[in-house]
Amino acid sequence: MTSLSNRKVAILTEEGFEQVELTSPKQALEEAGATVHIISPKSGKIKAWDNTNWGIEVNVDKPLNEVSPDDYDALVLPGGVLNPDKLRQNKDAIAFVSAFLDEGKPVAAICHGPQMLIETGMIGGRTLTSYPSLETDLKNAGAHWINEEVVVDHGLITSRTPADLDAFNSKVIEEIGEGVHEA
Repeated sequence: MTSLSNRKVAILTEEGFEQVELTSPKQALEEAGATVHIISPKSGKIKAWDNTNWGIEVNVDKPLNEVSPDDYDALVLPGGVLNPDKLRQNKDAIAFVSAFLDEGKPVAAICHGPQMLIETGMIGGRTLTSYPSLETDLKNAGAHWINEEVVVDHGLITSRTPADLDAFNSKVIEEIGEGVHEA
């Protein structure tokens, strides 16, 4: 198993993230030895969405305005319908995500998480997947969308739904272990 003991990973999220899409990658990354911080425009606690109702609250480790992409080796974007819809309206969040893509650092997005990738204007020509309802939006942003459980394109890791989490988590760990990629 890849050791990530010298890696720091940011999970960027807002209220309404899909609970398992944050908790599962976070646990897998920590078990692989990574230091993982939950980053949000909000401070204190933020609430998860769990299938059809509100879920757990998680502590925000660092507010977005107190961190830099330079502090982290990789980025994870959990889905949930509410979470990316809020984040994509936040210029600081868009800049944060854009910096990871620009530097070729691993970026992992699952389910509705790829909505944030659209806002960066940096996915033209990239191959990815997402929750099926985002297919048209991603294609309109210039991406090549395919329906597979996990897709990796030069350090950009995407998956469709919570059912894909095992494959997603494995690829995220593998890509972070490899480091920076040329886009």
